[in-house]
Amino acid sequence: MHTLIIPPQIFKEMIAHCREGYPKEACGILAGKGNMISRIYKMVNIEDSTVSYMLDPQRQFEVMKEMRKNNMEMVAIFHSHSSSAAYPSAKDVSLAFYEGSAYIIVSLAEKEPVAKAFSIREGEVKEIKIIEPNNLSNYPKSTLSSLK
Repeated sequence: MHTLIIPPQIFKEMIAHCREGYPKEACGILAGKGNMISRIYKMVNIEDSTVSYMLDPQRQFEVMKEMRKNNMEMVAIFHSHSSSAAYPSAKDVSLAFYEGSAYIIVSLAEKEPVAKAFSIREGEVKEIKIIEPNNLSNYPKSTLSSLK
């Protein structure tokens, strides 16, 4: 996956969820198909921490069942960094168990939030471009089909 397509409303909800959790780390799951996000699941950070997060396992299990039932997959996991950059920490990298999913980090360290997406596989971190659908008109159809 080289890009993620996130509808503006879902992107705004993700940022709002992260801001609501501040100064603690907030987290959630973005579901859809391929690289297209169609649903946000705002999760509870059961670590209740300013420097780490953990999804509630029971709620995560329920969300995974609902996604399967609706023919969706976990496209990305997001969480916030209250006082550091939008880049995976060493702990984030070591706990990146879902290699098929992207990891989005929303930094709240500056006045305006910064969100970046990453592929994390076997300890290697690569940035993934985030595209909002209302910007898709700038891309030729041949490019769009190769964005996955």
